[in-house]
Amino acid sequence: MVEVEPTALPDVKIIRTKKFTDLRGHFVETYNQQAFAAAGLECEFVQDNLSHSIKAGTVRGLHFQIPPFAQAKLVRVGHGRIIDIALDLRQASSTFGQHIMIELSGDDSCQILIPRGFAHGFCTLEPNTEVHYKVTAPYSAEHDRGLAWDDPALGIRWPVDAQQAILSDKDTRNPLLAELLPYFP
Repeated sequence: MVEVEPTALPDVKIIRTKKFTDLRGHFVETYNQQAFAAAGLECEFVQDNLSHSIKAGTVRGLHFQIPPFAQAKLVRVGHGRIIDIALDLRQASSTFGQHIMIELSGDDSCQILIPRGFAHGFCTLEPNTEVHYKVTAPYSAEHDRGLAWDDPALGIRWPVDAQQAILSDKDTRNPLLAELLPYFP
């Protein structure tokens, strides 16, 4: 069974699946195509990704791919905790430039479904955090883009300050929202 919970951004969904726990640990069916379709969630995933961050305070994002390789993502945490962020980049949307922030943990069965046209990023809250995500289009370096994670115009209250954040070199050079081309008209 799949529970779908709306967010402040109507196209972004929180997904909860049943967690079965016993003396051995737990089991969660994280994705079932039929159950997702029955819940009104139609996505054809083509690639699974795993991100492992060694230290708390690691920021990954804000990332997205442009058409024709734009991706929807189903994100969950296997181990550790993150603050996950989805930011609407669709220019015609009434929520353009707005974001949602949710804490995801390996201890629960909560996932977030982020549609195409959104930037995605997260900050690890614990060391050795693993983030798993399914995507609807394969990675394409030519279509890979980013947005400045700390752009003040976004109003994101990250759980780490800029001096303490651990970033890739690439993520330190992403443009501000005002500098982005209209990739999602």
